[in-house]
Amino acid sequence: MVADAAGQVNAIGKVCAIFKVLSARAPLRLSEVVEATGFNRVTALRILGELVGQRFVTREGNPPRYSLGPEAVAMGSASSLTQDVRSAARPSLLRLADLSEDTVLLSVRSGAESICIDRSVGSFPIQANFLHVGSRRPLGVGAGSMALLAWLPEGERESILDVTERHLGAYPRLGRAVLAGHIRAAQARGYVLMLDIVIDRIGAIGVPIRNREGEVIAAISITALTERIVSREQELAGAIQREVAGIERAIARR
Repeated sequence: MVADAAGQVNAIGKVCAIFKVLSARAPLRLSEVVEATGFNRVTALRILGELVGQRFVTREGNPPRYSLGPEAVAMGSASSLTQDVRSAARPSLLRLADLSEDTVLLSVRSGAESICIDRSVGSFPIQANFLHVGSRRPLGVGAGSMALLAWLPEGERESILDVTERHLGAYPRLGRAVLAGHIRAAQARGYVLMLDIVIDRIGAIGVPIRNREGEVIAAISITALTERIVSREQELAGAIQREVAGIERAIARR
């Protein structure tokens, strides 16, 4: 077991070394990657081949040259965006948790998934604490995740629904028709409301955060017992929308 763990660490180190080399100077031929990393040719070619297959590295030309691919570029961009959004939204999460006394989540999109990148928990004794920082869900599963999906361009949204539909086995109450209905309802009311869909007796309200170009870049949601959401729907939705407006102004200034 120790040997397996050591091998995994060593493999990760080799992948990181290739990323560092390509970040510093690319495109590079295989021989140049071998020289810069000190790996043997077979090892370097195997790692590069896997990274090409996962779109973290691109291979072009004859003889082929290697550069960072779209997934690596997106990862770097997402990291910068995540830090900006988290910094801008943190005070709002604290205020909303204090107001609602429930769990407030900040989510961003990663491909066809949503990722929780921050949360604040209120004082109500029963909390919906099943989502933590780093938790992932298919886009559309949950109020924050649905807020990231509902206002995307139609073509992109339909493509994501194709992916999400294949990952709904853990959510028996959700299907494509149900998700499509929530999208239409969210667009009509201006926020997402999901009750007893993902988890029994749990509801949530979600609102998208947009950049200066109007693109959805994140979402804030409040999750609580369904009766606590239903009894305060307009109050909670309005509070989130006001906080989102302030976040969007802060992001625009940056």
